[in-house]
Amino acid sequence: MNSKLWIRKALTTGLMAALVVTYSMVALANDGKTAGEIVVTGNSDTSAVTVNGEVVKSGRAIFSTSTISTPEGSGAIVNLGKVGRIQLAPNTNFTLSFDNAAISGDLASGSVTVLNAAKSVSVSTLSAGVVELNAGETATADSGTASTQTATTNNAHGNWWVYALIVGGAITGIVWAANEGNDNKFGSTAVVTSPTR
Repeated sequence: MNSKLWIRKALTTGLMAALVVTYSMVALANDGKTAGEIVVTGNSDTSAVTVNGEVVKSGRAIFSTSTISTPEGSGAIVNLGKVGRIQLAPNTNFTLSFDNAAISGDLASGSVTVLNAAKSVSVSTLSAGVVELNAGETATADSGTASTQTATTNNAHGNWWVYALIVGGAITGIVWAANEGNDNKFGSTAVVTSPTR
C-alpha cells in the first residue's frame, strides 16, 4: 500500500514537470509580433482585397509592414485591437506599419480614415509628407496631394438644449404622475379582517 502512494506521487510530479516545461517553451516561442484582423467591405460576398499581392477575405491576420490594396467596389477595415482601427476606401494602396502602441503607414493612392486609435496615426504621402490623423479624420491622396478632412459627426455639445428639454420633460412627467390622484390617507382607521384558523 505504501508503494502505491509513492508511485502516485512520482507520477503526479512527473506530469507537473511536463506541464511546466511545455508551457514555458510555448511562452518563449512567442515572437511578440502584434497582429491585426482585416474585414473586407463591399457590394457582395465575392469582395476581396490583396495583402502583399495575395487575395484575402475577411478574417485574415494582418502583420506590420503589410501592403493592402483595395480594388474598385471593395474597401477594408483593419482592426488592430487596443491600438486602433482604420478604414481603407476602394481604390486604395496603403502600406501599414504598427506595433503595440502606434499605427503609421504610406499612402500611395486612395484614402485612409482613422476610426479610433490610442495615439494619432502618421500617414505619409509622396508630395504632402507626413499627416497626423486623429479619430474621425481622413487622409486622401488625389493626384499626389494629401488633405486632412474631419469626418462629419453629430455635434452633441451644440444641441445640449434638446437633451435638456427631454430630461426636463421626463422629470415633469414623473412628478405629475406621482402627484396625480394621490388619494393616500395615512393614519386613517381601516378595518382589517383576518381569516380564522
